[in-house]
Amino acid sequence: MNVQIPALLILVPFTAAPLCVLFRHAVASWVIAFCANFFSFFAACVVLSHVRSEGVIRYKVGGWMAPAGIEYYIDTLNAAVLVLVSGISLIVLVYSYHTTKKEVSLSKHHLFYAAWLMCLTGLMGIAITGDAFNVFVFLEVSSLATYMLISFGKDRRALTATFRYLIMGSVGASFILIGIGFLYAATGTLNMIDLAERIPDSESQRAVLVAFSFICIGVMIKAAIFPLHAWLPNAYTYAPTAVTAFLSGTATKVSLYVLLRFFFSIFGFEFSFGQMLLTGVLLPAAIVGFLLMSLVAVFQTDLRRMLAYSSVAQLGYIVAGIALASQAGLTAGIVHIVNHALVKSALFMSVGCIIYQIGHAHRPSFDNLFKRMPFTCIAFIISGFGLIGVPLTVGFISKFALIEASLEQNYWWLAVLILVSSLMALVYVARVAEVMLFRKSRQETPESSGMSEAPMSMLVPMYLLIAIGLYFGINGSATLSLAGEAASQLLSGFTMELSQQ
Repeated sequence: MNVQIPALLILVPFTAAPLCVLFRHAVASWVIAFCANFFSFFAACVVLSHVRSEGVIRYKVGGWMAPAGIEYYIDTLNAAVLVLVSGISLIVLVYSYHTTKKEVSLSKHHLFYAAWLMCLTGLMGIAITGDAFNVFVFLEVSSLATYMLISFGKDRRALTATFRYLIMGSVGASFILIGIGFLYAATGTLNMIDLAERIPDSESQRAVLVAFSFICIGVMIKAAIFPLHAWLPNAYTYAPTAVTAFLSGTATKVSLYVLLRFFFSIFGFEFSFGQMLLTGVLLPAAIVGFLLMSLVAVFQTDLRRMLAYSSVAQLGYIVAGIALASQAGLTAGIVHIVNHALVKSALFMSVGCIIYQIGHAHRPSFDNLFKRMPFTCIAFIISGFGLIGVPLTVGFISKFALIEASLEQNYWWLAVLILVSSLMALVYVARVAEVMLFRKSRQETPESSGMSEAPMSMLVPMYLLIAIGLYFGINGSATLSLAGEAASQLLSGFTMELSQQ
């Protein structure tokens, strides 16, 4: 592996973003964004392959040794996150070519793709850095770009959704920054491996406790974990459809990675789930989240809002797996990060195809839509099966693993609640499918009778994502083995690295 690939993985999209603004041309901006994203995805795949065969990568930025210098730390978990983020971004970027033409003014396309690349840079930077303060820096890079991307929505309510996210996101980022500041005050370092070594012996355990509390709340806001999820429904509903598909598969997943990295690798398993009783915070929030948000999703008539509340519910499954604080639970949570990203991005892409042709996502108006847009409807239904957890889909792999982890700790009641929530998902997906497939049109208009499928440039990337999901649903061992390896590394913290120093 080229030793500079970890740096280029971040630098290429970062330098390509201003090029989009420089050229100020819609097609040229898309081509630049695609090429930069493709390189990042290729580099992420190389890094993941190297990590799994050779072990952890510690890249010294500028050649400066840590902890005085900044380093990139890449293990199985964040290598997988890098592949997930760059891969979904690449697929949705292809999908976005036509939707962006319809939803974003042509004169702003260069700004749109520049913001896309900056968001991608920030998300991958969060995952790759081994420096706690740089987590905050990259978090702000991705957040500022995300605010801009959401504001491009053609509905004026996109601006209020952006402002709401801006306020809550700023609060979350401030909490994380304050927590990192307290960690620095207590330990005198920002390097993650150094933090893990110094926190147990710190003379200022009160500062460590305050840091833990602030970071916990800040990450929960950024990850939209119930009940700190209020920014997410409007952001997903009113953003451009390509942006929603991109963010739903990446942004909250990267925030959950931050939670895993801080509470397992830095603070340590014993501190987070022993002394601090983190399970007592996360597990109730997760249970109420996946039950209540699934119930709220049942009564939504706008497909984007329905899927937004469903996202909060699905995040609850991930948090529940993390809260179990066991090898099996952590494996289930990590594998659901990957699987939910695939399913939810595909679902939002199918809804985007409907909006592209119809102009809205109002479920009661989808009378016999299957007759007019069969490929889009099939894509929605297959992805919906994954959301429910039907066998041979990625959702089944995740939920089965989570139920097994629950029963392993004699939490049979948690397994029952997961099944109840899945039945709620069946209800809201089935209601949409019933309208698409069986309800006859109440009024046939010339526009609807002549309606056709979305362009192939939208259908092909959508079905590619669905095919990937079906592959990992049939071959569940691929993602489970990767998640199990990442879970083992998290539970052992930086012990291996410390022993080598």
